[in-house]
Amino acid sequence: MDRKYLRRRTAMIVGAIAFAAAAAPSFAQKAPGADNVARMDQIVKAYTDNRQFMGSVLIARGGRVLLDKGYGYANLEWNIANDPDTVFRLGSVTKQFTAAAILLLEERGKLKTSDSVSAYLPDAPAAWAKITIFNLLTHTSGIPNYTEFPDLPTFKLLPTSPAQLVARFEAKPLDFQPGEKWAYSNSNYVLLGLLIENISGQTYADFLQQNIFTPLKMSHSGYDTSAAIIPHRASGYGMGPKGPQNAGYVDMTVPYAAGALYSSTRDLRLWEDALYGGKLLSAASLRKMTTPFLNNYAMGLAVGQSGGHPFFSHSGGIDGFNTYLTYYPDEKMTVVVLGNLNGDAPDRIGGQLAAVAHGETVVLPSERHEVAVDPHILATYVGNYELAPGFVLAVTLEGGQLMTQGTGQPKIPIFAESQTRFFPKVVDAEIDFTKDQSGKVTGLILHQGGRDIPGQRK
Repeated sequence: MDRKYLRRRTAMIVGAIAFAAAAAPSFAQKAPGADNVARMDQIVKAYTDNRQFMGSVLIARGGRVLLDKGYGYANLEWNIANDPDTVFRLGSVTKQFTAAAILLLEERGKLKTSDSVSAYLPDAPAAWAKITIFNLLTHTSGIPNYTEFPDLPTFKLLPTSPAQLVARFEAKPLDFQPGEKWAYSNSNYVLLGLLIENISGQTYADFLQQNIFTPLKMSHSGYDTSAAIIPHRASGYGMGPKGPQNAGYVDMTVPYAAGALYSSTRDLRLWEDALYGGKLLSAASLRKMTTPFLNNYAMGLAVGQSGGHPFFSHSGGIDGFNTYLTYYPDEKMTVVVLGNLNGDAPDRIGGQLAAVAHGETVVLPSERHEVAVDPHILATYVGNYELAPGFVLAVTLEGGQLMTQGTGQPKIPIFAESQTRFFPKVVDAEIDFTKDQSGKVTGLILHQGGRDIPGQRK
């Protein structure tokens, strides 16, 4: 676990977009056609062959499974392959389970999401007086993120109680006043876990087991511990200079209600079907859980659209594992990608599988063809494009080469597929420059991680 541990990785938060160095498939124009399962499998294999992904993948739509398969190895030392029953640490995908547990307690009259956190934590600091449970659920509390503290590399190794976790950040000043801004903080969900325990009289793990996993027959899901014998558990890996290596240790009491659960692709399909099918929460509670407040974030879920298709999504990252879970309500489509090799491949695979299911074409690097574009045309693209408040993509022309540089990111070259479409060779992304009726360049659209993100020229 590093300082990026448990950060939400979905591209809904545009300020977090990065041209991460890893060549992989990318979006292209839409194409008609039915479900192309062979193409889906080919896309995932492209990441596996490039040593960017090991894990399990499931995509189902309207009760029909399109792809349900393991790739690479659950354990490299024993050459044990991943399969649909392999279980993976979920990282921040855990948060939607925590949010659902809070809403279950609200339905039972045990709390209100509008309640002050201090009402359930008698020793809460005075600075938390205006923080509500809703603020915790939506990352608008202002409480600093404990997984960003500099001592995390040491602290993550130690067994820790929920009260001890809270003690790490309760004396810290708020980053902003509650409700004024959005800032992703694992501290919010640690507090929610403690509230679940205080209000229910059960441990967080027992409450979820009794109220979610057992009723939904999620037999390959639970609260992870290193000591437990968990059948079909994958080992976690990171990429070292000589290839995959065992990931570092993290005591799972440290991620707690922000990221300590494990599951399988098939169990997560059961979860999605139950959650969005009204089998767990009331219609009012589900509506509350999926309604965004700030920064397209609802309760443990990002909310957005891709190619006109609404979705609810979250990703996760923890030492040795990266995960992706997205639901498209209009089609009742679930996309699950669980990886046991650190990297952003699950996010990219998930977006690309959904694109294929929606009838879009996904172009592999070997299928791209670079074309020459007149330097005078390239010069018309030079400028600054704002993709989000505080995040600008600068486009420059240097020695005949078009370059891009995002705020706080290194400069990278982009290459032409056509006179208006460009791609970097070090990342899975494409850029379309847009023009008005007079032919003046007015903006661009960044296609990355399954999202189409417009940027207006400043």
